[in-house]
Amino acid sequence: MAKVVMLKHPKTGILKKGLYGFSWTSFFFGGLPAICRGDIVAGVFVMIAAILTCGIAGIIWAFVYNKKYTLGLLEKGYVFHDTPENVLRAKEKLGIV
Repeated sequence: MAKVVMLKHPKTGILKKGLYGFSWTSFFFGGLPAICRGDIVAGVFVMIAAILTCGIAGIIWAFVYNKKYTLGLLEKGYVFHDTPENVLRAKEKLGIV
């Protein structure tokens, strides 16, 4: 099950939910959650890959997408903006510690 950690962009003040763990939405809807989050290239790629692999790529995607999305937000400059316990847990699961 996916866990949530809040992230904030220091310059814009925009808050976003960072996710880690298994993505049930990606499991059921493939690349659509990625497209809805603005990650259009990844979403289209996984949809095509799922078609070509009879769905296997979509199952694998569900295990990796939340981590990929959250690490992408951190690369764009977002910083953790949550309780110390949630931040520590997220960092451990994301492999940042």
